[in-house]
Amino acid sequence: MKKLILALLILISCNAFAEKKYQRNYYDDGAIKSEGWIENNKKTAFWKFYFENGAIQKEGHFLQNKEVKYWKFYTKHGTIEKEGHFKNGKKNSWWLFYDAQEKIQHKCQLQDNQKNGFCLMYKNEKLISAAKYKAGQKIKEWTTFASFKKDNNLSDLK
Repeated sequence: MKKLILALLILISCNAFAEKKYQRNYYDDGAIKSEGWIENNKKTAFWKFYFENGAIQKEGHFLQNKEVKYWKFYTKHGTIEKEGHFKNGKKNSWWLFYDAQEKIQHKCQLQDNQKNGFCLMYKNEKLISAAKYKAGQKIKEWTTFASFKKDNNLSDLK
């Protein structure tokens, strides 16, 4: 009977430590710094981070303390700076980068935090050039859409 009670107490205490709870962190002046879910002392689910002026700095999901899924990053003035996918704490897939007017400046395919695939450059929302990267190194560049289209299958851009 004592063993059963001890096992039950251990099980209950383990569940208490594994409890998912919402956490808020603050700057010294009391402004919110970050907020999100904690489970087993690790960030999980959706989180938001803030600049000291109260503007959102970034927002996205965690799994076991690593960034996953789709994230958005902002400037101190509240405009979007970049957004894209994380996998296991590293930037992957397509990422969009914005100028000060929140227009797409360029978008790139990334793998493990490096350019790996196509990068498309824009000016005033018009495609002006493209480049292809492999493991962070530029391997080809095009300055016209016609030359890019001639050399590439556009379905590669998905």
